[in-house]
Amino acid sequence: MRVPHVLTLAALALLAGLPATARAATSESADVPDYLSEVHGAKAIDWVTAQNRKTFEALQSDPRYAGFYADALAVGQSHDRLAKPRFLGNQIWNFWQDEHHPRGIWRQTTLASYRQELTGWVTKLDIDALAKQEHENWVFQGVNCLEPRERFCLVSLSAGGEDADTLREYDTHAGLFVLNGFVLPRSKQSVAWVDRDTLLAARDWDGTGATLTASGYPFVIRRVVRGQPLDQAVEIARGEKSDVSVEPLMLTDGDGNHLLLIHRAPTFFTSYFAIVDGMDNAFHGSGAGHLHWLTLPEHIEMEGMLHGRLILSLNESWTPAGSQMVPSGSLVSVDPAAPDRSVEVLYTPGKTEALDEVSVTKNTVVVTYFDNVRGRAMVLRAPAVPGGTWSRVVLPLPDMSTVHIANADLNTDAAFLTVEGYIDPPQLWLIGASPAGAEKIRQMPAQFDASALTVEQLWATSSDGTRIPYFLVRPKGMIADGAHPTLLTAYGGFQASYTPAYTPETGRLWLKQGGLYAVANIRGGGEFGPAWHEAGRKTHRQRIYDDFAAVGRDLVSRRITSVPHLGIRGRSNGGLLMGVELTEHPDLWNAVVIGVPLLDMLHYETMAAGASWADEYGSVSNPPERRFLESTSPLQHLKAGVHYPTPFIFTSTTDDRVGPVHARRFAARLEEIGSPFYYYEDMEGGHSGTVNAPEVAHERALEAVYLSRRLGSSGLADSKP
Repeated sequence: MRVPHVLTLAALALLAGLPATARAATSESADVPDYLSEVHGAKAIDWVTAQNRKTFEALQSDPRYAGFYADALAVGQSHDRLAKPRFLGNQIWNFWQDEHHPRGIWRQTTLASYRQELTGWVTKLDIDALAKQEHENWVFQGVNCLEPRERFCLVSLSAGGEDADTLREYDTHAGLFVLNGFVLPRSKQSVAWVDRDTLLAARDWDGTGATLTASGYPFVIRRVVRGQPLDQAVEIARGEKSDVSVEPLMLTDGDGNHLLLIHRAPTFFTSYFAIVDGMDNAFHGSGAGHLHWLTLPEHIEMEGMLHGRLILSLNESWTPAGSQMVPSGSLVSVDPAAPDRSVEVLYTPGKTEALDEVSVTKNTVVVTYFDNVRGRAMVLRAPAVPGGTWSRVVLPLPDMSTVHIANADLNTDAAFLTVEGYIDPPQLWLIGASPAGAEKIRQMPAQFDASALTVEQLWATSSDGTRIPYFLVRPKGMIADGAHPTLLTAYGGFQASYTPAYTPETGRLWLKQGGLYAVANIRGGGEFGPAWHEAGRKTHRQRIYDDFAAVGRDLVSRRITSVPHLGIRGRSNGGLLMGVELTEHPDLWNAVVIGVPLLDMLHYETMAAGASWADEYGSVSNPPERRFLESTSPLQHLKAGVHYPTPFIFTSTTDDRVGPVHARRFAARLEEIGSPFYYYEDMEGGHSGTVNAPEVAHERALEAVYLSRRLGSSGLADSKP
């Protein structure tokens, strides 16, 4: 279990000051039409419609578009995809989308049936039928169930894929929404079940935004009782308007222990946790309870509870009372009654290792981690007697892969893991359910022919001498002649790791066409633990941009590719990376795909949820951080007279996390200086960009045409929109 809005931060601060490669703020104007900031304004939508039309006319007319679209749609709707499982009430549940159910169905089966090749699924909730019946643009965003029996769940339904959602109580046994059940109308919100008739909720309580932070997340938690109007909910906890968020959290373990917590996040990477004491009096009487704040480091992630003890991952080093220092990146167990005096260290990563994911079963802790960016997994078991040694079993899984915890069961020791690589289709492993320990129970059939491909890990040297690893998917026996179309991608932020993933669209629309695919593990991510992230945070961020450019140059210097054949792609924070690379190194790339991006870094804090990311990017209210943002903000560094490679920019009107205004302003500025571009804004989809297989296929096919034109043999000349 990871706290929703908090990623991680390292305590190992590296060299201070701006890198020499940071640019001075430009004096160029970045004025763009004000109406573009009105997300749903008529003039803005007219502008979007016109830009979309130009892009469609230019790219959909290409004879390759139809084939690319068909290939992307086929993999998006393939029945060979793994049906990702979730343990729920002693059953297996799955959310599934295909050509018959573009919005999706939530369905259920038994573990025995799930093990079979032909699984007997029972549809419980049809989102397409619900949306049609209610005339709503519903997108299924998941469920929050009352543990441990998990019969009653709050179903999250979003309008068009935005982060704000509507919560409605659902009975998994009856297969129906509960008559007169809990309904929490549209808001950015988080909820914890207290008992069958009580919730703690954090939301926009009066619809005015008065109980939302500057980041747009709730900071007031109230008790919601079945049958009681929301305006009568009693306040339980309150943070500050300046916080990122405040949310309730109920931890349950396999022994039946419950712990109700308040999680306050003053910044994106700092967390405070309080136990709600006197819970019975608070929730069955008139009192609000008492908050007992835990003595814990600020930079932690709450992973779950095992045998009444909290399982935490540390993103800073910690010296508990009377104990030795526990290194940053470690996994620990503590007693919530005295957390700073009861620390057990479960795992401390080695020099080349980094903790990735953690889940708790009835008696074990399942851990995935990296070793030189290669996925590993192990199972930890508590000692039989206090003070004993935790046992550790490393699972025998394929190398050069990413290992994810698909789901873990609190009621047994079973857990599902997925294992996948760039050319190796996902495998599903079941652990802890039999004496065999780890069983591979499913594997997706290959979605593209990878028999002639291989994957290697290479290293580039960044501007400060740091070695940066990257993966390269290429043909076996490739001749390094500099002529191979190559697509390079990365993320570089928020301690999020970019590791091997099987993406059939990339396989069919790019690798199958003869393209090479490279993924850079640049600083800012978590591939080597919290310090790798800290090295690129705030005013150190130029290192991230330099790392990426170094990988691009390395691909060219090895004659794997050359500038006319080298393209780059990134989304969200990766979209910011692409914008910076476009403006800092316009002569290093011939194609740039910029997806749902941040691009106006001088104003990002006032746009959508931007204020929540000041601890990652820095704030314009801090003079040194403002100077750095001025030196790198892509929008402000677009200059007339510079030859930029024609970018492909895509975003979503309903993105309420980053918002479409960044992309609109950037495209409008390119238009102002007479520099060509392609722009596509989906009218729905939220920050994911798209919400169903046809829309995903449409966007990916547009990209594929763009990349083929720019980087293939016919793309040496600059294609104009």
